[in-house]
Amino acid sequence: MSAIGVAAACSRLHPGGRPLKGAVPKLSALGLHAAARCAAKEYYEVLVLGGGTGGISMSARMKRKVGAGNVAVVEPSQTHYYQPLWTLVGAGAKQLATSARPTEQVVPQGVEWIKCRVTRLDPDKNCVWLENNEKISYKYLIIALGISLHYEKIKGLPEGFHHPKIGSNYSVHTVEKTWRALQDFKEGNAIFTFPNTPVKCAGAPQKIMYLSEAYWRKTGKRSKANIMFNTSLGVIFGVKKYADALLEIIKERNITVNYRRNLIEVRADKQEAVFENLDKPGVTEVHQYEILHVTPPMGPPDVLINSPVSDETGWVDVDKQTLQHKKYPNVFGIGDCTNLPTSKTAAAIAAQSGVLDKTISMVMKNQLPTKKYDGYTSCPLVTGYNKVILAEFDYAAQPLETFPIDQGKERVTMYHMKADMMPLLYWNALLK
Repeated sequence: MSAIGVAAACSRLHPGGRPLKGAVPKLSALGLHAAARCAAKEYYEVLVLGGGTGGISMSARMKRKVGAGNVAVVEPSQTHYYQPLWTLVGAGAKQLATSARPTEQVVPQGVEWIKCRVTRLDPDKNCVWLENNEKISYKYLIIALGISLHYEKIKGLPEGFHHPKIGSNYSVHTVEKTWRALQDFKEGNAIFTFPNTPVKCAGAPQKIMYLSEAYWRKTGKRSKANIMFNTSLGVIFGVKKYADALLEIIKERNITVNYRRNLIEVRADKQEAVFENLDKPGVTEVHQYEILHVTPPMGPPDVLINSPVSDETGWVDVDKQTLQHKKYPNVFGIGDCTNLPTSKTAAAIAAQSGVLDKTISMVMKNQLPTKKYDGYTSCPLVTGYNKVILAEFDYAAQPLETFPIDQGKERVTMYHMKADMMPLLYWNALLK
């Protein structure tokens, strides 16, 4: 889950921010600057692609295994974000700044940060290519490149975000616009969308809807809001236990759900949203909105599309139990960029990192991996400013709950875990 936006030029920084040997362009015989190098070395025992949740947590684990100087992380972004907090940022319950840390602070001490973008993977030759045509070789490769947002696949976006009354909790550039639109709401349709693609944190598109409803109740505007959830899916949530609980809340709070509706166009100047009916090809519906929350279409990063490490849809092709690549035994994948058939969440990555750590240990000893990932993922479904249903489940979409209570009920304790405890655990435990 890399941060949005990339650095314009390559350089190589120590995690403390100091340029190191190899980072400074050298003068050639003609006195001209040679091209800046992205990496200090041409070979690392473990190379990690991506400085998001999966990449940083695995680089910390690999540092303990092979030594910091033998591990490098390739990540172009200057800032690392704890994105699960953006649900609360969009609802005015948290500040955006609290979700951010400089990348140099989260890269494990001594691990090389290659501040560059990867442009090609060549697993047959155990190397990758960076954007300045520099080659880095490896013994083991961990791919943690996250998922890409594609606002541009909706006609009228992203330029539509320049208009008021439209926001998106999925981008650092638009999450605060959600909160402004929420506050500026007067009366009319409040539309929340879910795209016809895989997404990260599949609960987030409706969490902001419940928070909005709670905010308008608190501010006396609820009676003037017609709240709609237009989702490409045929169900409200993929696990029946939690779906049943959410449907009760939707009924109680008088929210309209339109299934199998996919946002294809935003006419921001007219405050119109156009949806296709996925069950009736060619049929579209136009809705006026007073507030529109957009969950963008998502997909694998460009570098993975048509890559030797990816399946036919562009996701890293790994064994769903060991996270080892199906074709290349020294290549591994973790998190949102993989084809693991589970929800793409930070909690899933936390579970995957423990399994992958064990898998790589066994592979390094020329043994078969034995630890198995069961698909565990977690989605704290925020249903109000002090309420959460904590959904936890496995590959079979069966509840896999941590606490000895019914997690299908809204609880204040689970809200505090989501809002206060999980960020602390993220920065101080998972990433380390």
